[in-house]
Amino acid sequence: MNLPREPTPRIPGWIEFVLRLLSLVILIAAWSVASLFTGPRLLPPPLAVLGAMAREAQVGHLFLDLGVTLARVAVAFAFAMILGTASGIAMGRSKIADRVGDPLLVVLLNLPALIIIVLAYIWIGLSEAAAITAVALNKLPNTTATIREGARALDTKLEEMATVFRMPWRTRMRHVVLPQLAPYVAAATRSGLSLVWKIVLVAELMGRSNGVGFEIGVAFQLFDVKLLLAYALPFVGIMLGIETFIVQPFERHVTRWRPRIH
Repeated sequence: MNLPREPTPRIPGWIEFVLRLLSLVILIAAWSVASLFTGPRLLPPPLAVLGAMAREAQVGHLFLDLGVTLARVAVAFAFAMILGTASGIAMGRSKIADRVGDPLLVVLLNLPALIIIVLAYIWIGLSEAAAITAVALNKLPNTTATIREGARALDTKLEEMATVFRMPWRTRMRHVVLPQLAPYVAAATRSGLSLVWKIVLVAELMGRSNGVGFEIGVAFQLFDVKLLLAYALPFVGIMLGIETFIVQPFERHVTRWRPRIH
């Protein structure tokens, strides 16, 4: 006889915060020790990088480049999520749409991001539109595939109920389809955001004259690891903050009905 398993007690919030802080302290300590063995040229110590960040922030370059890159991330991510959600629903609910769109989806899923970026710059030019298009196209198949699986897993009984009650299309989408797709949208959001910001940096490095990726490219040409980390770490910190305080709470909210181990 299988007895129901008791849920594991949830870790208090302050303990979870202390554990996260401890992890950060260990990372900084390991960084400091590693810089002693490699030398400041290859791996500058944390205080040296912090000083470089302060100088770049004082002259305004750091905040400007962070803002430009975040704007590109937001626009490309929004385009990819909107188009990917629409195409994923269409392919998941229509066999014709799935058969027509599946070959293109497979191509985009397997086409390297670098090729898409290079082709976008060749065809459109070294412009803002080309950079955003390239990033959105790299994110689009990921979203489409995830939402398609969600659309395929929709409860047929709820569909039958909506048909019996003759729900209008908008009402059916709002109250039947989208609530069931919410966990899949959250998964696509979480995985897609981590993908978009990395590709944005590559697009900036290759064809833009500003942004965090451009500054990282300049630091690479100068072999200035301190400057490279001074631009990379704040941006990574911002993306971690978005993941922690926006994406994860949204994912927990839309999947709150699922049993989970704490």
